[in-house]
Amino acid sequence: MNGMPRMILVLTLITASAGLILSLVEAVTREPIAEQRRLETLRALKSVLPPTDNAPDADTVQLVIGQDRRGRDLVRTFFRGRRDAELAGVAFKVVAPDGYSGDITVMVGIDPIGTVSGVEILIHNETPGLGDKITRPEFKGLFAGRSLENADWRVKKDGGEFDQITGATISPRAVVGAVRRGLEFFRDHRAEIVATQEGGMP
Repeated sequence: MNGMPRMILVLTLITASAGLILSLVEAVTREPIAEQRRLETLRALKSVLPPTDNAPDADTVQLVIGQDRRGRDLVRTFFRGRRDAELAGVAFKVVAPDGYSGDITVMVGIDPIGTVSGVEILIHNETPGLGDKITRPEFKGLFAGRSLENADWRVKKDGGEFDQITGATISPRAVVGAVRRGLEFFRDHRAEIVATQEGGMP
């Protein structure tokens, strides 16, 4: 029995030491990880927005787009790109929940009136060689110049204008639908998204 308290003390010290080490590692890596994520976001923004001379990730508007199953607000961030202080474009992420293998996250860039300037596939788990063709330039290029007014936002198999991928209709259908819903939200909330200037000034 005399060994039991000693064993408990040793285990307690080991657990405390492990917790301390983990907290130190987290503290050391927190900023580099955050910076890497910021750079990834900036790269995506640059690929979908018209040319800008500001930092779009520092000029943002957040709006509630709905609630999750627990009733918590779901918030979407709108990144505003400017050129010579004038609004050049807006970018935002949309999520297609109906991909073949799960959620597909897309960064969408539009001009101030809602015409798509570019899209970038950020996260997906689609089938290699089939659904993952949504990441190819020829598919992403289908969206440039499209708006709610000048396109039928369905894949051709459903009677719309967007080419589906041979053998993989579900993935492009999910992306087209998500981008369309994002454009509809922008149209309905455009005044709130573009109203304020950089830094929050009216």
